[in-house]
Amino acid sequence: MADENEGAEKTEDPTQKRLDDALERGDVAKSQEVNTWFVIAGGALVLATFSGSVGSSLHNPLRNLLANSWMIRTDGAGLLALARDLEYILIVALGVPFLMLAIAAIAGNIVQHRFVWSAESLKPKLSKLSPLAGAKRIFGKQAAANFAKGLFKVIALGAVMTMVLWPDRFRLDGMIRSDPSTLIESTTTLTMHLLTAVVAMLALVAIADYLFQYRQWFERQKMSLQEMKEEFKQSEGDPHVKGRIRQLRHARMKKRMMAAVPKASVIITNPTHYAVALQYERGMPAPICVAKGTDAIALKIREVGKEHDIPIVENVPLARALYATVEIDEEIPVEHYHAVAEIIGYVMGLKRGLSGRRT
Repeated sequence: MADENEGAEKTEDPTQKRLDDALERGDVAKSQEVNTWFVIAGGALVLATFSGSVGSSLHNPLRNLLANSWMIRTDGAGLLALARDLEYILIVALGVPFLMLAIAAIAGNIVQHRFVWSAESLKPKLSKLSPLAGAKRIFGKQAAANFAKGLFKVIALGAVMTMVLWPDRFRLDGMIRSDPSTLIESTTTLTMHLLTAVVAMLALVAIADYLFQYRQWFERQKMSLQEMKEEFKQSEGDPHVKGRIRQLRHARMKKRMMAAVPKASVIITNPTHYAVALQYERGMPAPICVAKGTDAIALKIREVGKEHDIPIVENVPLARALYATVEIDEEIPVEHYHAVAEIIGYVMGLKRGLSGRRT
């Protein structure tokens, strides 16, 4: 059966259960280019926002460190203290920028799919050791797409960088002789222009790659007709099993119902197609239906009633109405009180008459 499923053509769109199972296994549509874009865009934002503050935070402490280097103790305790001071300086200066980069990296995954925790990818699989499977990964469609994507990125990045830097090609030569104080500002401006162009170009690459990865993932989730049938059986139950369960339930209900017929006070019939057995005792608010049925079951109810001397009364409209409106172990509806009361009164009168004759 497994071989048939693997060889079957998968032409059907995946069900929601199939997609949920894939998510539990950690199999999701994911583009690494989207993650790359978020990290580079976050880096550009950090550079634009914090470059000045980070430079100021590091400038004064490091300048003082160099200016007073002769005062630094070179023994073990002194070097440890120096390391702690430098660590504190770097955390204060770079903590927020690095936190923003981490948030950008996490956001690159969140925008593609909801949070997934699965250890499926950590399980050892012999298929990963197969040379044939490795050859398919190297020379397959995904590998060809990655190669084409990488080649396009190299060409596109080269074109974008050339377009951005070409107008300033003569100024770049002059930067070698520029004053260091102005060189930093010029370099920062040029770097921001370059990063902006790169981020814009990579945004197009990320969108195209995500659509491609999603399509590949969706194709992997497609199902064959046999898989659809198997999933339906698992989720809805095998029709043969469900039919058997219904038969068993019906048989148990019929057996329980027939066991309750001897408790009935009267059986109201159609006379052949419907039968409703009612129980009434003094103190009860209303008669209760203990059994009902049509055709063969109605015949069986009448037979059990005759065996236990239960009065059988023919009333076609009342039998039909009671069968349609009352369930087993329920009181009869109010609208039938009067008609049923007359029948039960008649039956109880017959019983009193019979008992009087016997005495």
